[in-house]
Amino acid sequence: MSATDPVSLQGGSSAYPAAVPSKVKFVYGIGAAAEAIIGVAFNAFNFFFYTNIMGVPGTLAGLAITIALVVDAITDPLVGTLSDRWRSRLGRRHPFMFAAPIPVMLCLFLIYTPPADFSSFGLFLWLTGLTVVMRSAMTLFHVPHLALGAELSADFTERTRVMSINTLLGSLGGFGTAFIAYSFVFSATPEYANGLMNRDAYPAFAIWASCAGGLVMVVSTVLTLDLVPKLPQVPVDFPRLTTREFIRDVQSAMSNRNYLMLLIGYLLLSASLGTRDTIGLHMNTYYWELLPEQIRYFMVFGLIAPIIGFIVVAPLHNRFEKKPVLITGLVLLLVFATSPVMLRISGYFPENSSELLIPLLMVFYLLTLTFGVILLISAMSALADIADEHELNTYRRQEGIFYAARSFFAKASSGLGHLLAGIAIDVIDFPVGAEPGTVDPDTIFRLGLIDGPIALVPGVIAVFFYLRYNLTRERHADIQAQLQARNGR
Repeated sequence: MSATDPVSLQGGSSAYPAAVPSKVKFVYGIGAAAEAIIGVAFNAFNFFFYTNIMGVPGTLAGLAITIALVVDAITDPLVGTLSDRWRSRLGRRHPFMFAAPIPVMLCLFLIYTPPADFSSFGLFLWLTGLTVVMRSAMTLFHVPHLALGAELSADFTERTRVMSINTLLGSLGGFGTAFIAYSFVFSATPEYANGLMNRDAYPAFAIWASCAGGLVMVVSTVLTLDLVPKLPQVPVDFPRLTTREFIRDVQSAMSNRNYLMLLIGYLLLSASLGTRDTIGLHMNTYYWELLPEQIRYFMVFGLIAPIIGFIVVAPLHNRFEKKPVLITGLVLLLVFATSPVMLRISGYFPENSSELLIPLLMVFYLLTLTFGVILLISAMSALADIADEHELNTYRRQEGIFYAARSFFAKASSGLGHLLAGIAIDVIDFPVGAEPGTVDPDTIFRLGLIDGPIALVPGVIAVFFYLRYNLTRERHADIQAQLQARNGR
């Protein structure tokens, strides 16, 4: 059967051709909080824990996550194409979503409770193995969940609203997790003025985050079960998954030019943001010399950004094409993310002892997050449009494999960021377990170079690929009309 054979058309239509009920958007969107809770618990703290608390060389700590990324390159599209073809009374997506919580919860806990007598290499193997299993299990939830969102509506702007509330609720989960961590788990003790230096706090954090993330996954999956009869189903004559079919699915997706441009741009942006996220605790602790009780207020302030994004992105997409919104979000994200360090290097940013330091850092943090949210929502909405274009060209409806890219590059942000940051930390010979304020100023300066101008480079290159995206509103309307005519709707 050829890829363009009409018999291979993914059957059915979107659950709601136009407006999606608010309740449906909400119960779908809370699933994003699970990814955010697990993501923050893993990405924001594990590099600091393994390098600064456990003494693992940065290169090894980064390599562990990068090895997991190589596995992700296979498991993410595999789960995507499996869920595109899965036949069951629970539909295509939900069986995978139900399988994820327990292994994710167990692995996250074990990552922060390594055996005390392990060598650095033993800790590297421990982190690598558990990360591979945890992220593969998280894929079982995350990729089908994203694909489910694309199936809720066929409307150009309504998809943006669906992804807006998905991003908003995900942000609430992520920032809420970080706020709880900095406020309660890593609070100061008589032994540790900076709670992040307390090894015993990390297992308690892992227990809380794994239970919260697992519960949210189960709740979102259960509450969206009643959508299954309304969603597209797999035709009886759709070919079963084989190695050949899997490779053809991937090749077919990669042959879509708009998809490829977003893919490459997202990968480059992931390298920039991942590097900064990975050394974020090093920067806050040593460069800006902030305590956890100060960092936590950034989490509260940051909650404003997804609310702004939720409010403004759909009207922006109503007025403008998605492409200029994507590019503007990307450029301003990069500008505001690196401005504090760039200004500090240039001698135009307040010293750490200044009362202006935290307010200014908060302003730049809010601006960075706001344009990041606008970029993310726009990219997620654009992927749903590309899935329509792909269906028209190939007769295959494959949201799963398209949204596998979103899952993969969220992990690429962590994987590439850990590797680049780990190598950089070793190159500048950053001391293990040093007290803030005691690190050599030249080392601190080089840490700032990593977070600022060095991390900026891949993101700047990403702009050129986003400029090549060309799926317009007019073209999408034409695609929808042709699909409806072909499918007899």
